[in-house]
Amino acid sequence: MIVIVVEGESDRAAVETLGARLGLAMPPVVALGGSKGARRAAQDLAGARLLGLVDAAERRDFERVLDAVFVCEPDLEGEFVRALGIHGVESLIAQQGELESFRRLQQQPAQRERTPEQQLARFFGGRSGNKRRYAELLASALPLERIPPPIAQLLSAF
Repeated sequence: MIVIVVEGESDRAAVETLGARLGLAMPPVVALGGSKGARRAAQDLAGARLLGLVDAAERRDFERVLDAVFVCEPDLEGEFVRALGIHGVESLIAQQGELESFRRLQQQPAQRERTPEQQLARFFGGRSGNKRRYAELLASALPLERIPPPIAQLLSAF
């Protein structure tokens, strides 16, 4: 049996959305609520082949205990921003009626000197449920030929 282990609900939403779009028979996807739960998940899922998707900063937590680990640089949202481009992501935000909110965030003193990628990361993580919602929206909007490499590799590993 194969199980996909991810850090959080946004990762699960992205993986499941892309898997469905590709017509894959998906194995279970378990969201840990943080990378530190990887060791316990490995114990709880003993006997299963464990595939993981993790942010670069937390990769060691997964690599120590999972069978195969696919690493997002620097994180899932960063992978999607690179794949869609800043303009593509801003278009998606505009479709959600939230571009004005994003523009206000960009004008905040703490954000002005940050890169658009850093500002988008703040925007996605700034409101409860936003990361998960945008992970699903970004995965739905992404052309299938532009799936970020770590996610594409994960989805081809089972």
